[in-house]
Amino acid sequence: MSFDIGFLPVSIWDVLDILIVGFLFYQIYRLLKGSIAFNIFVGVIILYVVWMIVDALKMDMLKMLLGQFVSVGVLILIIIFQPEVRRFLLFLGNTTLRRRFNFFEKFFTKGYSEAEQTKRNNQMRQINGALQRFSKTKTGALIVFAKDSNLEGIVSGGVSLEANISQSLLESIFNKESPLHDGAVIISKEKIQRASCVLPVSENTELPKWIGLRHRAGVGITEKAQVSCFIVSEETGNISLAKEGNLQTAKDFSEVEAWMKKEYITG
Repeated sequence: MSFDIGFLPVSIWDVLDILIVGFLFYQIYRLLKGSIAFNIFVGVIILYVVWMIVDALKMDMLKMLLGQFVSVGVLILIIIFQPEVRRFLLFLGNTTLRRRFNFFEKFFTKGYSEAEQTKRNNQMRQINGALQRFSKTKTGALIVFAKDSNLEGIVSGGVSLEANISQSLLESIFNKESPLHDGAVIISKEKIQRASCVLPVSENTELPKWIGLRHRAGVGITEKAQVSCFIVSEETGNISLAKEGNLQTAKDFSEVEAWMKKEYITG
């Protein structure tokens, strides 16, 4: 099946080809925007365009010089953008698996049982209570909801806990006198899995100028994995949510509770 646009014949496969390429470029833009890697990527594109112009103008010496860079361009890109390539592949894999799981889940699951729902509601209240306490006392905190994401190779350090979720335990971990307070807590499979973890720091230059290392770490982990992260500022006591590389600050505790329900109960 094909049709003509002026003198140019176009088939349905041409349209599909353009849409797929456009989608891939959009995802690459999303992954790179605001980072130093984006400027490097633009520089590589400009270099390639210049090389094509030089080739068209038959400037053989300059063409040969630029051709040395273009010929190994793919290898250079893989080396320079290794973290971004990893993020892109993780995005594709996690998105595909999550959609497939959600598709089958609609047919084979009926949601949480009443007992399970009660348990998760109680855990949510414990976490929310800790966040409100941290906000009032201006205690810095990082709490990552990992769900079923594999953070191996992304998160480093930390102490394995495998502990039940409780407000008192979270307050003990992030107490300024605690040896575990400097780092992030990972919550997964209804347990506090690890504490004092080191998270990757975001290089996004479009993030607000006022944020510090704690917020950049919270955003950084959401750039590299399908997780969400609650951050409490030590300077202001404000509670923020990082998700998919974006950061938003709560206006009040009711907004935090709404986020918590979405990310922990239904997320």
